[in-house]
Amino acid sequence: MKGDTVRLTMAQALVRYLCNQFTEIDGERVHLFAGVFAIFGHGNVTCLSEALEAVQDELPTWRGQNEQSMALAAIAYARAKRRRQIMIATSSIGPGATNMVTAAAVAHSNRLPLLLLSGDIFANRRPDPVLQQVEHFNNPTTSVNDAFKAVTRYWDRITHPEQIISSLPQAVAAMLDPADCGPAFIGLCQDTQEVACDYPAVFFEPKVWHIPRPRPDRDQLERAAALLKAAKRPLI
Repeated sequence: MKGDTVRLTMAQALVRYLCNQFTEIDGERVHLFAGVFAIFGHGNVTCLSEALEAVQDELPTWRGQNEQSMALAAIAYARAKRRRQIMIATSSIGPGATNMVTAAAVAHSNRLPLLLLSGDIFANRRPDPVLQQVEHFNNPTTSVNDAFKAVTRYWDRITHPEQIISSLPQAVAAMLDPADCGPAFIGLCQDTQEVACDYPAVFFEPKVWHIPRPRPDRDQLERAAALLKAAKRPLI
């Protein structure tokens, strides 16, 4: 790849990208991702936790006691911030991940942003099955994380380190869409997280997201005004 590159593991690159995302509304610029709620276990402890530990000043991590409650707390934060900032929830593979499905459904139905990062199966499939794997032997591409597909606006499984270059911007765009906002889920294959890759330096440059404010349709406003003007007992 041409140009300047930065060699990082996939987990380190993911965290660095998240740290460099900002929103700006009415001249006020803030970090898009305010922090992480985490319960670490197999699938997210050896790589993702190491990357998060290095950026505590920029992206603080708080340890949760239950995956569902921390994901619901993340949703509440997004609502309180009026969707201008997002919290992240991360869990291990297996029941730790499925505990967050209900929270994903809440975020989905309420059009609230939430980033879910969960450990996933080994992309190379050499350790198979792993602890708490769903063991669907008729479809080796399936893991418990497929349960999130029905209740997220964006879903992806990272099986190669370079895939985050396209996946992360798409996930952020889905979470910031004013009309179709909702949760994003990214499954992080355990062996892929540790793979070092030469990422383009431009991928980590600070990015400021400007969220559009949809305006009402002028014709609809005129029709509504005409109805109110002609009504004997107008009611809004």
